[in-house]
Amino acid sequence: MAKESVKNDQNQINIELTEEIAEGEYANLAMIAHSSSEFVIDFIRLMPGIPKAKVKSRIVITPEHAKRLLAALADNIQRYETSFGTIKQTQEEPSFPMNFGNNIGEA
Repeated sequence: MAKESVKNDQNQINIELTEEIAEGEYANLAMIAHSSSEFVIDFIRLMPGIPKAKVKSRIVITPEHAKRLLAALADNIQRYETSFGTIKQTQEEPSFPMNFGNNIGEA
């Protein structure tokens, strides 16, 4: 099990990362729902030609942490594009199977 330390001005946090989690999960779709008290982010693997997609991970965070995540992603995208160039986006919308997303609920 790997251990990492994150240090800020006030204190240090030791983070444990198991080998299984360190491998990561591939997801090519994220669906987000929210209530007044939390954001729910489902990371999904959608494969071409397969009508059933699988949620690979669900993360539940507070609205405050959602805003911090948004800022961290924006910062990292800016740094990525400075190093590797602009991330190209296609204009076409992703297509989903007809029954995909019928039962999206809020927490």
